Amino acid sequence: MKLLSWNVNGVRSAMKKGLLEWMAASNADIICLQETKAHPGDVQHVVWPAGYRAHWNSAVKKGYSGTVVFTREAPLKVTEGMGVADHDQEGRVVTAEYADFFLLNVYQPNSQRGLTRLDYRVKEWDPAFLKYLRKLEKKKPVVFCGDLNVAHQEIDLKNPKTNRRNAGFTDEERASFSALLAAGYVDTFREFEKGPDHYTWWSQMMNCRARNIGWRVDYFIASTALQSRLKRAWIEPHVMGSDHCPVGLEIA
Repeated sequence: MKLLSWNVNGVRSAMKKGLLEWMAASNADIICLQETKAHPGDVQHVVWPAGYRAHWNSAVKKGYSGTVVFTREAPLKVTEGMGVADHDQEGRVVTAEYADFFLLNVYQPNSQRGLTRLDYRVKEWDPAFLKYLRKLEKKKPVVFCGDLNVAHQEIDLKNPKTNRRNAGFTDEERASFSALLAAGYVDTFREFEKGPDHYTWWSQMMNCRARNIGWRVDYFIASTALQSRLKRAWIEPHVMGSDHCPVGLEIA
């Protein structure tokens, strides 16, 4: 099964930059998009690539956040949010249940400039999300993907020393992510690639993408129970259309 994930930074903008063509050529079984900034009615005129059905979770606030999962095989069930009202207003989670695993599309909150949302991120959202994962895992293993808004290790961004207290690379966010992995999950990309200079987001200033001055903040994470079924994980930095690029996972 081939899975793809991409923070498109506005689905309507991305459609003007090749999103539909990329989807059609991908041959993916599941495509997860984050930061859609749209409601289904905003794109009701769009003819999506043949064979896909869309499952949306849009933010209450117009033009903000949002996730969508495109599936070829119909899931057994699709759930919007985590079932916690305080966290479910921004359209950040879609869960698709399949026969032997859950697939979650996640757009985790950014701690924001000045770290104004850091406490919310690490003290409220992260514990609630882990609790939700553990609830699902009582039934079957989990794969979750998306823009997790954290570069986990120094190898995951070009300039770790100068970004130490910036959103996405604080000690608090990194420790929280480490705790999540320690709870029984694997960073699938690092199962296959141990080296540096692999990024999924680049600032749009100072020609950062062309110079590969980036961060790896987009992931596929899997329950350790699925580790033996992981076939490959990759990043598609050549795909344009957003300040992020797609990431992929193939699972048996």
